[in-house]
Amino acid sequence: MTETPQSPAPASNAENPLLKPWQTPLETPPFGEIVPEHFLPAFEQAFADHAAEVAAITHDPSAPDFANTITALERSGKLLAKVSAVFYDLVSAHSNPALLAIDTDVSLRMARHWNPIMMNAVLFGRIVQLHENRAALGLTPEQLRLLERTYTRFHRAGAGLDEAAKTRMAEINERLAHLGTAFSHHLLGDEQEWFLELGEGDLDGLPDSFVVAARAAAEERGLPGKAVVTTSRSSMEPFLKSSTRRDLREKVYKAFTARGDNGNANDNNATIVEILALREESAKLLGFPTFAAYRLEDSMAKTPEAVRGLLERVWKPARTRALADRDAMQTMIAEEGGNFALAPWDWRYYAEKLRQKTANFDDAAIKPYLTLDGMIAAAFDCAHRLFGVTFSERKDVPVWHPDVRVWEVKDASGKHQALFYGDYFARASKRSGAWMTSLRDQQKLDGDVAPLVLNICNFAKGAEGQPALLSPDDARTLFHEFGHGLHGMLSNVTYPSLSGTSVFTDFVELPSQLYEHWQEQPQVLRQFARHYQTGEALPDDLLQRFLAARKFNQGFATVEFVASALIDLEFHTQPASASRDVRAFERAELEKIGMPAEISLRHRPTQFGHIFSGDHYAAGYYSYMWSEVMDADAFGAFEEAGDIFDPATAKRLHDDIYSSGGSRDPEEAYIAFRGREPEPDALLRRRGLVETPQAA
Repeated sequence: MTETPQSPAPASNAENPLLKPWQTPLETPPFGEIVPEHFLPAFEQAFADHAAEVAAITHDPSAPDFANTITALERSGKLLAKVSAVFYDLVSAHSNPALLAIDTDVSLRMARHWNPIMMNAVLFGRIVQLHENRAALGLTPEQLRLLERTYTRFHRAGAGLDEAAKTRMAEINERLAHLGTAFSHHLLGDEQEWFLELGEGDLDGLPDSFVVAARAAAEERGLPGKAVVTTSRSSMEPFLKSSTRRDLREKVYKAFTARGDNGNANDNNATIVEILALREESAKLLGFPTFAAYRLEDSMAKTPEAVRGLLERVWKPARTRALADRDAMQTMIAEEGGNFALAPWDWRYYAEKLRQKTANFDDAAIKPYLTLDGMIAAAFDCAHRLFGVTFSERKDVPVWHPDVRVWEVKDASGKHQALFYGDYFARASKRSGAWMTSLRDQQKLDGDVAPLVLNICNFAKGAEGQPALLSPDDARTLFHEFGHGLHGMLSNVTYPSLSGTSVFTDFVELPSQLYEHWQEQPQVLRQFARHYQTGEALPDDLLQRFLAARKFNQGFATVEFVASALIDLEFHTQPASASRDVRAFERAELEKIGMPAEISLRHRPTQFGHIFSGDHYAAGYYSYMWSEVMDADAFGAFEEAGDIFDPATAKRLHDDIYSSGGSRDPEEAYIAFRGREPEPDALLRRRGLVETPQAA
């Protein structure tokens, strides 16, 4: 068992900034005053406060009603939410060994805190009584939705189990909390430990923007004047696309795909085996045959069969397209005199060559026009034109790292709506990937609480005094995360549990993926894609070639994603005993679906943080594609209106999707916006995939 980290305690809780009112602009976290030693005392106080609040609800002698049970639950745990938000932001975006040690301890304490609350028979009895009589309570639609979601949450947590089953469920939850934290720490450890130093002769083919970022990464690792490749996707992807050194591409690729699978202290294989066994056991305790069946019951998809149907429908044309691209690249290798078979570390390099040949376009041509500041301005301008919001930078708000920027968001009337934090650059203290989260959620239960919304990315920095330049994929990622951010910033609900992104996992990606569409619109790019040196607008010829090349390599992108989603589904559908050898399970599943040998999973199991660092996307990685069916169809509403900023369509999008949070059923919300259910073929059209006989 992990011991509690021994650190000097603050003088007293009265001096702990996490436990005092924040005398900062808009009551934002005072990051400059907070040190790791403040967290455990703050969590202890927060756990105690929350337990007392829940006990008061449980032991209320009055008959249960919506106010003394559901609303009271919504008001409980404010300090815990406040402390947790700051802590997990730092653990993910700017960690250090002290924070990671505390994280291991807190994850266990968190499970031990929530287990007796979520399995409290008396409390659940009050909720059940209200749920059974809900039609007679005179509730508003939002209150009714909250009651239904509260009942479902407690029921699915095991509140209705017998005492022996509750005890075992609590043990499982505690162990899963520990294992999920360990998984993410292992992955971060492997990412921090590996890098490849590049000598002067190792830079062939690499664009200047990459070399600048590689030198910055080396300096951060105590190697001034050197250049390094790391296992951050923002480093690995451009290196594999551009480096002429096949031997170095192989090294980088193998290091990237081996994260968490090196047989060292950071190895995640045994962790995965135990996680899967415990998830299966918990699902069976709750009466479900598999964890996937349990997880998907409370989703738009509803069943594993529905998920598999969507993924297989997309898999066949994607695989066919990928195999055709593979053959074209193999021909190109032969034409160049190469005497080797295309390997996974060659795909991105030759795909770029093939794109230059067939579409006369490569990322390096457009990158000088995609500055980080330009794409931020584009994202803000689209939000203003769609929803009336404005953004003004604030320099007086405390941040957790000097690179973090903050903007105040105001609505069309000039009223304060939110604060938006942008943390865009890769660093060793930040986990890989890109995500949106919040330091405070919107709600109106006790006053009009404006949210504090965060976007965290891992883009490469520019040289000293030079702007950061984004690839088209980076620019798309920025718009994607900002779409999530808008979902949080535009939220307009009363109850905290229904705020912002508190929706089904297979609906939460709709606002983010839909927002990506505006990034690639000609009128947006013509205005905001400007050369970082000359200020020249993106030339029309290059713009047209970029737009024409968008669907290039979609076979590869779709195959690597769908294969990962299918592996996730199989991990959680098949008996846990089938995956005791994780590598063998992975190989067998890829062989079963006919995975091209030249393409790897977007996330191999040992680095699949989406599904193993916690359970948010477990049996749910398909959600991105489920939402893409909706987002591809939803953007059609603007195209049909003849204006990508059509006011009437934008108002429906705001009211039915972005501002409603979890206050209504997602299917009902989508139909209210679109007037009908989504058309599934929109996804295949967007990706440029057509149904054809599957290649051998």
